Amino acid sequence: MDRVMRAVVLDGKVKFSRTHPAPKLDSAQGGECLVRVLAAGICATDLELIKGYLGFRGIIGHEFVGRVEQAADPRLVGARVVCEINCVCGKCDMCQSGLRNHCRNRTVIGISGRDGAFADLVAVPQRNCHRLPDSIGDEEAVLIEPLAAALQVIKQVPIDPRMKVTVLGDGRLGLLVAQVLQSAGCKPRLVGKHAAKLAFADKRSIRTVLADELAPDSSDDLVVECTGRPGGLEAAMHLVRPRGIIVLKSTHEGAAPLNLAPLVINEVQLIGSRCGPFPDAIDLLARREVDVAGLISRRFKLDKALDALEAAGKPDNLKVLLTM
Repeated sequence: MDRVMRAVVLDGKVKFSRTHPAPKLDSAQGGECLVRVLAAGICATDLELIKGYLGFRGIIGHEFVGRVEQAADPRLVGARVVCEINCVCGKCDMCQSGLRNHCRNRTVIGISGRDGAFADLVAVPQRNCHRLPDSIGDEEAVLIEPLAAALQVIKQVPIDPRMKVTVLGDGRLGLLVAQVLQSAGCKPRLVGKHAAKLAFADKRSIRTVLADELAPDSSDDLVVECTGRPGGLEAAMHLVRPRGIIVLKSTHEGAAPLNLAPLVINEVQLIGSRCGPFPDAIDLLARREVDVAGLISRRFKLDKALDALEAAGKPDNLKVLLTM
């Protein structure tokens, strides 16, 4: 008899199933492993997928920690791991040039073409797995994927301590980006709409400003847009100086009309930024240079996943976890 498992499935609308078919390792793919999920985090992207972003169908969830239950490499069985979300072919021009996250044939765990981790079990390529040190707990490990995404900013833009830097958005990613920039030696300003969330940054000596009190003056060397809203780019354009840099992190369903002429007139660099380096994120977290545990606001059992998704969409919650 085929195995079944609990899973959060998106098929036009999101539902919870107790009898979803458990994944089977794809022998044609080779090198896959089966991971039993220990905990998973709800991301803004998950909420956008439910709204229709990318037209995804399947099990959602891509931020997770788990234990390897089955693998071609017996040394991996039993290991506690986090997993990179881009599953790549290794053969296309992007892969061969070192840009594997942009593989022409990639699937993305819980986002595009591959089931995700809001379930008891998930199948992933072995090469996507990173072993965790004992010093990092399960709940902290869930935040390694977004922490890696935050680190991608300083991989793409050389940071000088003298730079004037603003992070737009006081959600999970914005708070992580601000901490990463601080760890890189600069003094970022975090702009947001929620005093309680900004207080998290204040306690870590990150300067904060309420969005309603912000006076845009086109003087920032770097603006990192993490608002998750269509209007975020326009707000960034009012802050960045001529020949400055905007790093765009938001992904969302729908778009707002936008006049891009200021980017041309002011010769502003606009950089898209997505996934980042897991080894660096693991190392940064193990050295306690960032606080991710303080971002966790609520925890739900997997059986209460629909309640958890509703809670994650409320502005008073930072990071909502599912525990298995």
